[in-house]
Amino acid sequence: MSGARTWILRQLDAERGRWMLWLPVAMGLGIAIYFALPSEPPMWLGPALAVAGLAATFLAPVGTAIRALCTGLVAASAGFGLATWHTADLAAPVLGRPLFSINVEGRIADVQRLPESARVVLEAVRLKGRGAPAPEMTPVRVRVSLGRGAPPLGVGDRLLVLANLSPPAGPATPGAFDFQRVAWFQQIGAVGYALAPAVVLEHGEPSGIVRSIDALRADITARVLQALPGPEGGVAAALLTGEQTAVTREVNQAMRDSGLAHILSISGLHIVFVVALVMGLVRYGVALVPPLALRVDAKKIAAVVALSAALFYTALAGAPVPAQRACAMAALALLAILLDRTALSLRLVAWSAIVVLAAAPDALTGASFQMSFAAVVALIAAWEAAGGWRRRWHERIEGASQRWLWRLIAGFGASVATTLVASVATGAFAAYHFNRLSFLGVAANLLGVPLTGFWIMPWGLLAMLLMPLGLEKLALIPMGWGIVGLDAIADHVAAWPQAAMLVPSLPGASLWLLTLGGLWLCLWRRPWRLAGLPVIAVALMLDSGPAPDLLMSEDGRVLGLHDGHGVLKIASQRSNRFVTDTWARRGGQDGARKWTASAEERALGLGCASGLCRWQKGPWRVALVSDRDRLVEACANADIVLSTVDAHGRCRGPRLVIDRRDAWRSGAQALWLDDSGVRRLTSNAARGDRPWVPNSPSRRAAIKAPGA
Repeated sequence: MSGARTWILRQLDAERGRWMLWLPVAMGLGIAIYFALPSEPPMWLGPALAVAGLAATFLAPVGTAIRALCTGLVAASAGFGLATWHTADLAAPVLGRPLFSINVEGRIADVQRLPESARVVLEAVRLKGRGAPAPEMTPVRVRVSLGRGAPPLGVGDRLLVLANLSPPAGPATPGAFDFQRVAWFQQIGAVGYALAPAVVLEHGEPSGIVRSIDALRADITARVLQALPGPEGGVAAALLTGEQTAVTREVNQAMRDSGLAHILSISGLHIVFVVALVMGLVRYGVALVPPLALRVDAKKIAAVVALSAALFYTALAGAPVPAQRACAMAALALLAILLDRTALSLRLVAWSAIVVLAAAPDALTGASFQMSFAAVVALIAAWEAAGGWRRRWHERIEGASQRWLWRLIAGFGASVATTLVASVATGAFAAYHFNRLSFLGVAANLLGVPLTGFWIMPWGLLAMLLMPLGLEKLALIPMGWGIVGLDAIADHVAAWPQAAMLVPSLPGASLWLLTLGGLWLCLWRRPWRLAGLPVIAVALMLDSGPAPDLLMSEDGRVLGLHDGHGVLKIASQRSNRFVTDTWARRGGQDGARKWTASAEERALGLGCASGLCRWQKGPWRVALVSDRDRLVEACANADIVLSTVDAHGRCRGPRLVIDRRDAWRSGAQALWLDDSGVRRLTSNAARGDRPWVPNSPSRRAAIKAPGA
């Protein structure tokens, strides 16, 4: 044991320069522990732990691993405390029950333009109509889908719309994506959809700049669609302005199936393209004027111009959250250039992560944060690991007769390599969050990303520069050629068998191990970093256990079962595409169909007829009821009854009765049946006593209103 301890301490001492990189990891660990707790911790716990950690840090010997561990404890306590405070600070009323045909008036805080509709987030909300809550219990923010025919909208506009509203939906099944938690941190207390066209009561003036950018976005989109009236025009508009309303359904589906959908949403990839293109153009432009090149620092001038371009592009795209994060990271990298520091370093990424987590601790739980930082960390770690190879390649290029050709080959090869590294780094997280592995999507990205970076985006940038002169069509047409090629790649890859493979849900432990293994592999530099590979392998091999035998949605309207072959079937009259797709995807299946009993099952009196399904597993006889008139019959000879209608008080024979009111109170239901008994889990119980969970004590305490 002493030999192993000595070896570990020797490795740690050799990696002393990398200790700082684990500071945001410790901070993230504290945040992750907060979100994993079964109940809301007291506000004083985080600060108390931080004070204890600081005391231990001062007492520990300077420069030792013990002192570093104590510093990590301080960072973890800070993350834990920040998450606790952030949750309490954002407490806001949440709608207690659905409201129908309600007048919703509010100021637009955000507009999300979708391919076939628009979705707005309203603040300063007023609700008028039957059942509307009192002003002090009105949600701070409301999200409404407007559908087709929405009027031109801008941030700051005052909007009136007739809509149906409901509380934010919880997980479709225990352990699934928790939109209620996301909505809590965005202070969205109700969601809904419009019943009639929205009316703009007043065009707001949040600022002249915002209004000007909205107008510019609309003008650029119109010009792009005029120059490229085909499907490629919608893709071009999405790449240049973030406007996806003109992207056709067929293109969207092909992009998703081929793993190229991320190209349509402006994020870190696009910010990198813009920064690289602008820096390259400015530096080479300065170099073409020798007297100027000798007197100024072209690299720093290019960094300033590139930063301005990144900020403008992010604003033009509507500043989506992934683009904001990427722009902030790019700004730090460009600032490092201005200060004569290394622009691409894991230390810079570490500081970026600290800033993001300090501002929004809840970002840690999102797929966007995890996948973007996984890609960036992996890319920089691979860049560092390939340092020797890059130096040898550079020497070969300098000694070649046709440098420009070799540089072009090197650039293309680097683009292919970065695409491969980023795809591998994010693939496991995609499997965890989306139950999807796109092996052939790597091939699509190896072709599509370089095409976008080397052809499509340069022509798009030139088109925007030519727009003041009215000559944008000269650049948009070649850009359209590239988009046609990108669409062809998406169509071909999407048509391949097994282009994307659905995988069963991984347990929560897999996410912890994936993160630990990936960070161990990327943050250290010595050979012991390879110990992260078996940790990642174990994470991917973990099993979340058997799928539930019976399922009920949180609104109590949809019932499902897994048949004898483990295939999900719908056993209710009503269905919900989102819910059933979530159930199926978590089992690694593509969609779900209505249950049809086999001949053997029908011979036993099992199957579905007129709102009643009878099913059996082992000794358990199950009735799934969707028709009030069949309830008495169902209860007469069943051990378990799941009902989409009120059943308590009317159904006394079965050992277990679960109806829609149970789902309303405790969320989605999942049941596992075996010879030893029934195990029942609800989505609310799985999440514990947290403020974003309906009917929880911590929610009532957070918003200081009983029953909210």
